[in-house]
Amino acid sequence: MTAGLVLLAGLLVAGGIVACVAALVPSTPRLSVALARIEGATPWTAAAGREQVAAKGTSEQLGAWMYRRLPMAMTPGQRRRLVLLDKSLAEFYADKIVMAVVGAVIPAIVCTAISLLTQSTPALPVITALAGLVIGFFVPDLLLLRTTARSRSSAVEALLVYIDLVTLERLANASATQALHNAARISDVPLFRQLRLALDRARLEQQSPYGELRRLAEQLELPELTDLADIMQLDETGAALAGTLRARVRELRDAHSNAQQVAASSAAEGMTIYMTVPVLIFGLIFITPALLRIVGGW
Repeated sequence: MTAGLVLLAGLLVAGGIVACVAALVPSTPRLSVALARIEGATPWTAAAGREQVAAKGTSEQLGAWMYRRLPMAMTPGQRRRLVLLDKSLAEFYADKIVMAVVGAVIPAIVCTAISLLTQSTPALPVITALAGLVIGFFVPDLLLLRTTARSRSSAVEALLVYIDLVTLERLANASATQALHNAARISDVPLFRQLRLALDRARLEQQSPYGELRRLAEQLELPELTDLADIMQLDETGAALAGTLRARVRELRDAHSNAQQVAASSAAEGMTIYMTVPVLIFGLIFITPALLRIVGGW
């Protein structure tokens, strides 16, 4: 038993040393990725600005350091949810560090107290601390995954408001490009910030804004934004856009309302199981005496 614990401790120490050395050794960036970022060919140029923002506070600085050192890459879905929630990568990784520390310390303290009281194996606190560390590190990923529907719904609602604002700008005789820029400056919600970044990028590159809007729609998986870009591009042909925008936003709002009603109905149907449990419990309470009398012959 003692030899096994010594071997386990040696493996943990050796693994920690290897992990520290691997984390501190600077990695060489890939030239192709750097050139793609400069040329704007990377699929996440819109979120690249958020990755370069200086971290605020010690915890976010530690989170940014961990993000640069860890070999695990963020998935496109995670990046999209962080953008829609207006949460930086530094803040996200700071949450992972905090949850990992909490997940390691609390089980270790509890298991240490249990081991001292019961005189059980001292390896239990180490095992539970490692398990809690791993579980706590991935808890923010699970919480982020749960926000998918909410962030998607908020983004669609913000986009519908943006289309209404663009329509009002068009009714005020603003051009298509001016309407897009003026409407994007009105709010500071995450979607409006991403719209401003995309429009400013197109303006600095002296390009039409519709391509940047389609690229942003693809990144955020918002096909409604693609519809807006297609409609606004009709301005180049001299078409009247105000009526088309109002009709399209009415269709999108009806579709969004129907989707919300379906989700609410599904949630309500899922709650019926919790409503039947108390009824079953009370039914068993009333039936149990009669069954005992029948079975026991009382």
